[in-house]
Amino acid sequence: MRYSLDDTIAAISTPIGEGGIGIVRMSGPEALAILRRIFKRARGGSLASYRLHYGHIVDPRSGEVVDEVLASYMKAPHTYTRQDVVEINCHGGIIPLRRILELCLREGARLASPGEFTLRAFVNGRIDLAQAEAVLDIVRAKTEAGLRVALNQLEGRLSEEVRRLRARLVDVLAYLEASIDFPEDEIPARDLASDLEEARRGLEELLAHADRGLIYRQGIRTAIVGRPNVGKSSLLNALLRTSRAIVAPIPGTTRDTLEETLNLQGIPLVLVDTAGIVAETEDILTRLGIERSRKALAQADLALLVLDGSEPLSEADRQIAALVGEKAAILVINKLDLPQAIDEPDILTQAPRVRISALTGEGLEELERTIVEVVFSGQVLASEEPLVSNPRHKDALQRALEHVISAQEAHAQGLPADFLAIDLTSAVSALGEITGETVSEDLLEAIFSNFCVGK
Repeated sequence: MRYSLDDTIAAISTPIGEGGIGIVRMSGPEALAILRRIFKRARGGSLASYRLHYGHIVDPRSGEVVDEVLASYMKAPHTYTRQDVVEINCHGGIIPLRRILELCLREGARLASPGEFTLRAFVNGRIDLAQAEAVLDIVRAKTEAGLRVALNQLEGRLSEEVRRLRARLVDVLAYLEASIDFPEDEIPARDLASDLEEARRGLEELLAHADRGLIYRQGIRTAIVGRPNVGKSSLLNALLRTSRAIVAPIPGTTRDTLEETLNLQGIPLVLVDTAGIVAETEDILTRLGIERSRKALAQADLALLVLDGSEPLSEADRQIAALVGEKAAILVINKLDLPQAIDEPDILTQAPRVRISALTGEGLEELERTIVEVVFSGQVLASEEPLVSNPRHKDALQRALEHVISAQEAHAQGLPADFLAIDLTSAVSALGEITGETVSEDLLEAIFSNFCVGK
């Protein structure tokens, strides 16, 4: 690593700001010694491990009391990092947290890098790389379903499957290398076709629900688009069940994009309310709003094209439908509470269509069901949570599968064992990237740089 894992690190592990409790965490060989220098236990005595001790943080130079705290010392190796760990629970405010952290640093600790506590847990063998990444997913989970997926990964379910498949491929690879290195020896025959097919099925099974796992983790960006005054902001408010966007009968009320996240049956749906799109306008602000609307539509995973059902289909509606193009979309015919002027619109003919009234709420449940069906391509939601929810893991699994398929083809063609061994070596390496057996230092730093400093 580019920095030492044997010194003592410290960081604030709770969000900066006012709160009931703030935590300063240390990990490393000097953690207990530093705590002893700055912490005065109210009743004296030793600092027993795995106990909360009441007392005060005191500046050892001036004798000034910094804060009243609860301090805990956790002895290695039964800790988060498998090193000695100290946690100081103080009052949650910027000043006491900063003062206590400064004392820790002055007494010999250094400031932790982003994710360094979890990195030490990985390097010291407490968790593998997939489990380490799950820690960040738990922190960032936007829905209960997303949290369950991350917890499954933290508990090692993905790692267990990946290790099982990798061990099978390593076993086959060892057989192939033995047959290459010792061709004159009588090596028992092995059903390689069966081995490779089992590995292929296992990889395909993991990848089968990977897209669903990514949805739970990352969410779906959903752009609500349409011409002015068709009810886009009203639809946003109706879906959120709160008055988030300004609604008025005057066209062009929305001048900029507005984002809110909705938990829809476990899917984090990032709703983007956009300005009404018109062909031409002289107003500079409106033009900027329309440009942002077009950009939001281009970046969206799903488009909700809103039509005013009380008015005939307009040329502007057709132009916006053309902008949607081949993107996954739902045609939302709004204002069902008014006399209808649209029967069966001839735009986005392949997209599902739902009639609603954003004003009364009629049709909203059907719209939500339709969104879920479109997002999951009509598949019935499985009771088992997907194991793969990380784009990096999906990419590694896909590469491993490609190499296994290539090895199968080489075996079917009767090619020498060398050809199979090359592909299986690459497959084993790809699977090792998931759990960390074959990960580079640069990749590790890239992964852990996404963590907050105190985790």
